[in-house]
Amino acid sequence: MRLNLTSGLLPSLGVPAGLLGFFLARVWIRALDVVGVSHLPFTRQENTLIQIAVVSCSTIAFSGGFGTYILGMSSKSANEGHIGSHGRNVEEPNIGRVIAFLFLVNFSGLFIIVPLRKMMIIRHRLTFPSGTATAHLINSFHTPHGAKQARLQVVTLFKSLGATVLWPIFQWFFAGGKNCGFQIFPTFGMAAYRRGFYFDFSTTNVGNGMICPPMITASMLAGSIVSWGILWPYIETKAGRWFPENLDANDLGGIMGYRVFVGVSMILADGLFTILSALVRTACAMRKRRRGASTVTAAVPPFQCLSATERTMQSFDDRRRAQVFLRDSFPTWVAVASYAALAALSVVAVPLLYPQLGHRHVAAAYVAAPVFAFCNAYGVGVTDMNLSATYGKIAMMVFSSWVGMDGGGVVAGLAACGVIVSAVSGSSDFMQDFKTGYLTLTSPRAMLVGQVAGTALGCVVNPAIFWVFYKVYNMAGGGGAGADVDSANADVAPYARAYRGIAVLSVGRHGLPEHSVLLCKLFFAMALALSAAREVAERRRWRALQYIPSTIGVAVAFFVPPRIPVGMAVGCLALHVWRRHVDAGGARLLLPAVASGLICGDGLGSLASSMLTLLRARPPICIKFVSRFENQKLDAFLATRHA
Repeated sequence: MRLNLTSGLLPSLGVPAGLLGFFLARVWIRALDVVGVSHLPFTRQENTLIQIAVVSCSTIAFSGGFGTYILGMSSKSANEGHIGSHGRNVEEPNIGRVIAFLFLVNFSGLFIIVPLRKMMIIRHRLTFPSGTATAHLINSFHTPHGAKQARLQVVTLFKSLGATVLWPIFQWFFAGGKNCGFQIFPTFGMAAYRRGFYFDFSTTNVGNGMICPPMITASMLAGSIVSWGILWPYIETKAGRWFPENLDANDLGGIMGYRVFVGVSMILADGLFTILSALVRTACAMRKRRRGASTVTAAVPPFQCLSATERTMQSFDDRRRAQVFLRDSFPTWVAVASYAALAALSVVAVPLLYPQLGHRHVAAAYVAAPVFAFCNAYGVGVTDMNLSATYGKIAMMVFSSWVGMDGGGVVAGLAACGVIVSAVSGSSDFMQDFKTGYLTLTSPRAMLVGQVAGTALGCVVNPAIFWVFYKVYNMAGGGGAGADVDSANADVAPYARAYRGIAVLSVGRHGLPEHSVLLCKLFFAMALALSAAREVAERRRWRALQYIPSTIGVAVAFFVPPRIPVGMAVGCLALHVWRRHVDAGGARLLLPAVASGLICGDGLGSLASSMLTLLRARPPICIKFVSRFENQKLDAFLATRHA
């Protein structure tokens, strides 16, 4: 949740989920043995079910839209006085409404994909790289060597997490006022600090930089230099000519409008290119697999003991996995009926939660969701790229323009985005889990139970955690418990404004600052060219690929403050030193544990310090960094007071 509300980049936490699931279950079994309680053996199936439940719960922190479309509906993202900032185009987050909405939209994706599991896993043998990697990890745990490695990784994770939890609490004691604390240390000088270039001592960003590919970190740094270091300072000099002076910093009619809409244009360009390339690759893969399957089937003589699907499998392991995977059958009509029932319930209930969406709008979203879910799940199986957010942006643009500004099209588009993202993301994640279960000999029926349990848990746990951050970070604006929180939290959830910007663009261009549309077109074309260059370099295996920045990495940097890429660069540098100069083998084994401990520990520590703020506790000390010139003025002022 903290990652979602800061950088918006979510690394895979499947490895620590499987690792802790294995370790905690073994500890529990050891405790049962000590007290003499009988139990069933702990196998790969139980480990897989724990993994599925935890991941399905935690991924709702992203697909639930807490840092995107939920906050994009709020008045703070809308900014008072700008287009669409009042009336039906604003809906403040409410924990009861969010929980109800998540329960309505998050279960439909599970039943969309169940009838397709045999086709994708058995017939087409799609790779699903993340699901396959998770399965190999779980299988390795249940060997003597794997258990020893898991024990070492868990010990390292708890050391990293324990030390990191205490760091945000320690920092809290020195943040007793505005612009106070270690997190605003001017690492590169005061001039760079004013532009946002400094290290804020956030271990979340450090851990994120250790997990994310170095190219993503380098791309974000490059994007920060181009935007926050060059473009935004230049546009600020045009105040009074391109946009009115003395506007609020968050007014979309001023500099914020350029930040949001230029970044949105790059994200849309990257999403458009990615989805088109993924569809082309998916279509080619489907055609090749269809031709290969027909050739193999014609060459292999029939056996009465094997079905047509199983005849193409050459190994005993494949036949055994297919037998377990197909043993628990799901009648297609049950899945279709369940999806229809959930869709009917949402058609009735969602307009009660968000009146801007009519019954016909919700029905149209549920008609389109299975098509998007199939395309995305098949694309994930081939490329491991989850494009649910891109499909959600497409839905947002369609429904926002359909409803219109007067009918509350901004909120309608954001809510429709939530329906599509939840269904599409849930279906592709479940198919990844099916691949994991196929390789670990896990019962599909048990997997469905674990997925449902984890999803239900996530629909309650995630809103509760979000509500704590929402109150403490004062994301609603105005006073409240979070009013005294340091200014580093002022730019929380940068993606919320991006999503709202897409919805506003979909209902009209009125109120945009001058030359913003021209800049959007320019950066849209640049992003398309950059994405095409990376695709060609990857397909041709050019050496220049390692020097071509990631489009989405550059685009994200237009929203997030530079301190986030700087923190990620510190993590990337630490990993480089660890690999090259300390212990390459240890880095390869312990990297996921250390990085996950840094991320989760910072989140838990921030939650603890947030609770102190909610309890009206005030930090006793203020540490503030000022320039030498300002310090001289302060000393002179204090001298006059003492005199």
